[in-house]
Amino acid sequence: MTIVVTAVFTPNDGARDQVVAALKPAIAEVHEETGCLLYAIHDAPNGQIVMIEKWESAELLDAHGVGDAVKRLNASLEGLLAEPVEVTRLTPIPAGTARQGAL
Repeated sequence: MTIVVTAVFTPNDGARDQVVAALKPAIAEVHEETGCLLYAIHDAPNGQIVMIEKWESAELLDAHGVGDAVKRLNASLEGLLAEPVEVTRLTPIPAGTARQGAL
C-alpha cells in the first residue's frame, strides 16, 4: 500500500528563501530513491512550506528516513526553522475509483 507524507517546514522570519534553497536539491535526489513516487514542495498561505511525498511502501519510506539525502537535508536546514518539521504519514481511504480515491 502506498504511503503519502506531508512535511511542514516553518522558516524563521526572513529565512523562507534559504529554506527553499535547502529543500530544492533534495527533490531530484530523492526522486532517484527506490520507492519514491512523489517528492514536491509547495508554499502555504501562512508562510510555511509543505512537502508532499508519496512512497510505494512504509518500508521504503523508512529507508529514506535514515538515508543520506535526509541527513544532508537536515544539515542544510540547521538554524533556518522556527519549529521542528511536522511530519504526517497518511494512508488512503478508498473512495470512488482507484484513481479517484488516492493520490
